Amino acid sequence: MGSVTKVIEVSCSSTQSMEDAVQTGLHKVAETVKNIKGAWLNDIKVITADDGSITEWRINMRVNFLVK
Repeated sequence: MGSVTKVIEVSCSSTQSMEDAVQTGLHKVAETVKNIKGAWLNDIKVITADDGSITEWRINMRVNFLVK
């Protein structure tokens, strides 16, 4: 018999980097969701200062996990 996965969509942010935003989001999801199998990045957005420097990374991603 095959497996079944469920997908949830989450938003997360970081002032450090895009990778940190993804890691932060996945760690937070893992506090309540078990059997995480992967994630897709849907949207990547940056917030900038007036000089164009990045002040915050914002990520929307879909996280899939195995349903048992």
